[in-house]
Amino acid sequence: MAEPASRGTGAGSDPRTLRKVGVASFVGALVEWYDYFLYGLAAALVFGDLFFPGGGGLVGTLSAFATFAVGFFARPIGGVIFGHIGDRVGRKSALVITLLLMGIATFGIGLLPGYDAIGIWAPALLVLLRILQGVAVGGEWGGAVLMMTEHAPARRRGFYGSWPQMASSAALLLATGFNAALSGGLSEQAYLSWGWRVPFLLSIVLVAVGLVIRLRVPESPEFTQLKESGGEAGRPVVEALRTERRAIGLVIGMRVAENACGYLISVFALNYVTNDLGLSTGLGLVATMLAAVVQFVITPVYGALSDRVGRRPIYLFGAALHVVFAFPFFLILQTRDPVLVVIAFVIGYAVANGAMFATQPAFFSELFGTRVRYSGISLGYQFSAIFAGGLAPFIATALVAVSGGAPWLVAGYWALLGLITLITTLFVRERQASAVR
Repeated sequence: MAEPASRGTGAGSDPRTLRKVGVASFVGALVEWYDYFLYGLAAALVFGDLFFPGGGGLVGTLSAFATFAVGFFARPIGGVIFGHIGDRVGRKSALVITLLLMGIATFGIGLLPGYDAIGIWAPALLVLLRILQGVAVGGEWGGAVLMMTEHAPARRRGFYGSWPQMASSAALLLATGFNAALSGGLSEQAYLSWGWRVPFLLSIVLVAVGLVIRLRVPESPEFTQLKESGGEAGRPVVEALRTERRAIGLVIGMRVAENACGYLISVFALNYVTNDLGLSTGLGLVATMLAAVVQFVITPVYGALSDRVGRRPIYLFGAALHVVFAFPFFLILQTRDPVLVVIAFVIGYAVANGAMFATQPAFFSELFGTRVRYSGISLGYQFSAIFAGGLAPFIATALVAVSGGAPWLVAGYWALLGLITLITTLFVRERQASAVR
């Protein structure tokens, strides 16, 4: 039985074009996620004291994590705006605009004076720039993965779709490594004064490189064919909400664990091991970096494996691992053993989260027809980010405070997130199977 034509079954672009698109998707996504991750790291390490100094340690941290969450509330706005552009004008046009918008916002954060210099305007402008970041990344992900999966042959869609996801791991490694080098090479006063700004300001160079590469790639062949036939949706977001509600709902549920647990590790746990367990910032950053390295390597492996055994088994494995690993994760952290802490980060972030993250581009794109695919995939992906990843560090920090410093409420929260995604994934009908067998 052949896969429905509306879901995309083309043979894909020629190998040379496919490689060019792959590089463009990777580099563009790398820039976007580098900028976005920088904020999360700075929120965990710097922003509480710099922009919310009157609130004290816990209040300052919660305030910084609240502004971190603001970016996630803005992401659906980007999904709507750029989903419309991507389904009406083209994937490529949407991606060029998102990259420019992200670059402007991130560079602006690097220039922003602290509370001591301009008072309440400092956190206000920080929130505004974070909103712009959220809008940009809200439109980026859907376009980047669709450019890749719609150029890829159906039988290799899982593998090639994982390329933009590898960029996320590389971006986390780059952002964390840059901060680790600066915080280790500078005095604490110098790092808090100006050192943290350097990665934000230098992101403008990455944006320029990403734009040059992204402008040279051809439009998605599936969208080109749709546009030539005059089959574009008049109001793609409205049509997606009317005709693809089930698929959007499934994407939201499937993302809960991957999105929230990823930030529980890369943002909350980084803050927890430093402020609650008294371990060095350097250890937390190294653990995060090594987890990103392992995820970078394992992502295309998971993607290729999903082409052979299906998307759903790989995804279920990742969700189930989150359920069973939530409590052991914190038990391991409490040993304060550096090697064990790194291993815990690797298992949670790379092995468990990586299984879901790597298969999402192919898995999610195969749930939608070409006509409203950008809008549908963006709506599901970004709406889940509001109550999953965006609130996770804030909720986890509050739960630790309520429990007097114990992490077990956070572990229960983590396991619940994994269970939600596990149950949701069981309701997904695998479309990929009909495309490769």
